[in-house]
Order: sequence, then structure tokens, then C-alpha cells
Amino acid sequence: MNLLQQIDSPADLKKLDRSQLPQLAKEIREAIVDVVSQTGGHLASSLGVVELTIAAHYVFDLPTDKLVWDVGHQAYAHKLLTGRRDRFPSLRTRGGISGFPKISESKYDAFTVGHSSTSVSAGYGMSCAMDIKKQKGRVVSIIGDGSLTGGIAYEGLNQSGPSSRNHLVILNDNEMSIAPNVGALSSFLSRTFSAKYLQDLKGEFKKFVKALPKVGDDIYQFAKKSEESFKAFVTPGMLFEAFKYEYFGPIDGHNLEHLIDILENIRKLNKPVLLHVMTRKGKGYAPAEANPVYFHGVGAFEKKTGNCTKKAAPCPTYTQVFGKQMVKMAKEDTRLVAVTAAMPEGTGLTEFARKFPDRFFDVGIAEQHGVTFAAGMATQGLKPVVAIYSTFLQRAYDQILHDVCLDKLSVTFAVDRGGIVGEDGPTHHGLFDLSYLRPLPNMVIMAPSNEAELLRMMKTAQIHEGPVAIRYPRGTAEGVELPTSPDPLPIGKGELVEEGSDILLLSIGTARTWCEEAAHVLAKEGISAAVVDARYVKPLDHKLICHWAEKTGRIVIVEEHMKAGGFGSAVLEMLEDEGLFHVASLRLGIKDHFVPHGSRAELLAENGLSTDGVAEAARSLYKATSSTPTPQAVLQRP
Repeated sequence: MNLLQQIDSPADLKKLDRSQLPQLAKEIREAIVDVVSQTGGHLASSLGVVELTIAAHYVFDLPTDKLVWDVGHQAYAHKLLTGRRDRFPSLRTRGGISGFPKISESKYDAFTVGHSSTSVSAGYGMSCAMDIKKQKGRVVSIIGDGSLTGGIAYEGLNQSGPSSRNHLVILNDNEMSIAPNVGALSSFLSRTFSAKYLQDLKGEFKKFVKALPKVGDDIYQFAKKSEESFKAFVTPGMLFEAFKYEYFGPIDGHNLEHLIDILENIRKLNKPVLLHVMTRKGKGYAPAEANPVYFHGVGAFEKKTGNCTKKAAPCPTYTQVFGKQMVKMAKEDTRLVAVTAAMPEGTGLTEFARKFPDRFFDVGIAEQHGVTFAAGMATQGLKPVVAIYSTFLQRAYDQILHDVCLDKLSVTFAVDRGGIVGEDGPTHHGLFDLSYLRPLPNMVIMAPSNEAELLRMMKTAQIHEGPVAIRYPRGTAEGVELPTSPDPLPIGKGELVEEGSDILLLSIGTARTWCEEAAHVLAKEGISAAVVDARYVKPLDHKLICHWAEKTGRIVIVEEHMKAGGFGSAVLEMLEDEGLFHVASLRLGIKDHFVPHGSRAELLAENGLSTDGVAEAARSLYKATSSTPTPQAVLQRP
């Protein structure tokens, strides 16, 4: 009998006998591996919390009780138990279910999440709201140990603990975030003692207490509390109890009986409680247990072996090109240091870390600290390169503005995953970076159209005095030949790719390819299109862009970014400043909405970001402005 097929809600789960739950856990793991092997996704993290997820749903009454996941990439078992079993094969596909908890997807998803360290703050906010409304229920925040490197987690603990509100925080401790955890906190959480060592130490402590003179109440109280305090001194409990949380653990996060018993007992407590559970990332699937970093976020793979089924791309990714060039530049320039936020592999810095361990810094999931840390190094003459995904860099906006740009410090931001990233969806698309970086004084913003241009931009940033952001996309590069000694680019200078007389196709980043191909399509229709690769979002090449905009009288601006405040906005501002009101313009980019999850190709096409999309936009603008002459006298500046 398949138990998972009988469960359409947590209420169905509660009908099972405890003795059946290990079999259910096995079936859930099989379902997750089956689907993720086809769709890709966050495998190791979800496999590690299967028992914890079953226990939480077995004990608590969702949705009256609220389950708040941190990051949310471990919530696949949660989805299977909350009415999404039949839709689970659509995981991360266009129109299918999200790879992360999403309020709009299910009443059992209490909070939409995709970034780290937010569960305590969100959960405490819910707890306060429920108290104000006199609403029944308990809030449970499940936070991974990696997320505890983010400062917002402590901001939440600092406020919620002393409040005495009914809030349970479950610390899922697997000694990893994406890569192995770093820092003092990781060492503190991970310290373990053998049972014999603990007993021996406890015995010695008791002997010490008995040897104390039995004089006065102070000594009595000390002796009375010594045994109950002992555990706090040899486990992380003292940290969380300092935040006024009642601490339990650490306990085996794969022992369902123990988990359910302790959750049942905790449920009766009306106070802030932290339960510390130890789990194994990738549990139950041997390849994921052996290589949890690779199987954290994985593409389609062969289920039996765990081997990737996707053929190796003929070209390296932009991330790989960046990582290789960082190693080369570090050999030539001892001032160069690299900073990342728990993403050494994701940002291509693994080899750099191996070859230059003293010049590589993984700050954990702490983007704010990472940026200010880099600023501090820059004040001492080093050249820090901060490699962080676009979507995560936005978490450090104040630090970029206040700690780097204000004093024009030489920090380079390698903004990886700029643009649409695909299946991870709206929490991970890098579609806002140009808008949030462009207004900052002293900031130079570049976006390469191919990997050769990326190398030249890295060289430019290396010699530039001041902050620089280099934005590049996820995925395979263009396949162009790489220069062995890349020359720097002049600051603020674009490139004329093709001349034309009827319309200007102006691109930033890899949108250049669509514009070049669209120009060839248009040429067959008798429309002569000039193509310019801007290269820089800030400063813009006023002379080049304005010349061709005025010459053609029409401009289509193409960016893989939000239209609001992005590259196109910068160009229109420039045309206004130059008095070129007669130039007809059309912007291609992302409209005012959050882009859903799906394949990168699907999402780009849906937003008109393709060769056909650019050609159609140019064709439409050309026809509209050719049939009715532009009233220049009205549009020109008085």
C-alpha cells in the first residue's frame, strides 16, 4: 500500500499510525528523487528534512498553526504533504508549482520565501498579529544553520525571545548552507562530544560541587543549578538561552518517534522555544549524501547513478570564465582579493580559494557584512572583488551606497546571474540591479555582451580607482575566442557594431546578439538598422548613442532587466538632456511585474527578449513613424 497516495492534506497524515511514518518518509524521498531527477531542483536540502517535516505536520494543525520555512529550498516534502502531490511532477516548470513556498500557491505556505535568514522575523510578526487578533495557533519557524550566519536572524531572536510569546524556532543543523558553513558560529553549533566524554566530564563536575563547603544559600543554589546548567555549557544552548529562548537539543532529526514526542511536549509550552535538531543533507539518497554541495541545486540527473544527464556545453559559462580570470589576475596582482557570501562554487571562486586561501573570504550568508568588509580592505589599498548573485546583492544596498560609493572606494562587484535565471523564479531573477545601482554617485556599471568583453571589463575594473559593477548572466557564454592579455576598455565608451540609416538597435549585455540577428532580419525587409553595444550603463556613451539616434530618428533600446529605472530609462534621460525630443523610441525589457518561474528561454520569449522580439519591435516602430511624420516643432525643446 502506497501511503503517500492517501495524503491530500496534513489531516490525512494524522490518520496514519506512528509505526507507518518511516515507510512514508521512504516514499517521500523516492518521490522527490524521481521528480528532481527530471526537473532539477534543490535535492539534498529537501531530503535532509523529510522526518522533521513529517513530524511537524503530524503534531501541529496547519494552517491554523503556521509553518515558516527559511530560504524554502527544503520544502519539497512539505509540498507533497499539503495537497500538491499530483502537481509535484510540474515542479519548477512554467505553469507548474514553485520550488519555494509561495503564499499564492497554497494556504499551507505561510510566507513566500527564497532568500535566507528571514523565518524568525516573519514568524514573530505572525505570532504578534495572531495575539492582537486573539487568533488561535502556534507559529513554527524552521531555520537552517547556514541561515544563522545572516544578521537578520539575530535581529529577530533579539526581539522575539524576551517577548515571552508563543513562538517555536526549529534549528535544522546539518553543518552546511550550500557549501560547508564558515565562521565561529558554525564551530560553536558543530562542537560535539562523545557520550563517554560527556559522562566523565559530568562526573568530575559533580565531584567538584560535592567538595564545596556547605555554607550559605548561594552555594546551595549554585549546587542545585549546576547539573541543569551543565548541558548549556557543552552545547549551543547557552547562546539561544541568552536570547531568552527555552533551548532543547540537539536531537536526532531523523528519529521520528523522538521528534514527535518532543514536539508534542513543546506544543504545551507557552513561551519562546528553540529546538535544535541534527540532520544529514541528502539523507536517503547515496549520491546526495556523498556530494551534498553538488546536489544542493542540481539539474536533471540519472536516478540510479546521480550522473548529470545534460550534455556538457561546448562553451564555458560566464561564471567559469570569471573564476578562471580571477585566478590569472591574482597571480599578477597581489592586491586582488575575493569575497563571496556562502557561494564559492556558485560564483566560480573555488579554484581561487584553493590557490589563494589567504586572499579568499567566504563571509557566510551575510551580504551586508561582506560588502562593508570589502570596503574596509579597500581603504588599505587592496582591490576586493565581491562576487554575489544579483538577487542577493540587493540585500546589501545600504552598504554599497554608504560604505563603498560615498568614499569612492575601489571595490568591484561581480554581479552574477544578472537577468532572468529560470526555474528558481521571482525570488532569484536578477532583474533589479541596474535600477538600484544606477543612481549611486561614483559607481561605474558595465555589462559584457560576450565572455571576451567580460575579461576586458575585469581588467578595466582592476585598474579603475573607484567602485565598479560588472553584470553578467547565468549560463553558457557566447563561444567567442578569449584574449590571452585582455586590454581595458575606455570608461563610458560603447561599440558601433553595425551602421544603418533607418533605426538604431541599442543593447546592453548579451542583448547584443538579439539586436545583431534582428538587424539581419530587418535588412531582408529593406529596413537598415544600426546596432550599438552600449557596454556601459553608467556612464553612457553620449556621443556614440546620440549620433546614431539622431541620424536614424528612431531607437529601440533592449535590456534583460526591469524597464523601470533601468538602462532604457537612462538612455531616455540622456536623450532629453541632449534635446533629442524628435527621436522616436521604444524600450524592450521587463514590464512592471514579477517574472514567474520557468525555463530561461520560455521567459525571455514571453517578454519579447529574443531576435524575433527585437525585430518585431523595430518593425512596428519603423512603420508607425514612417506613415505619420513626427511633429518636430512640437517635440523639440523650446
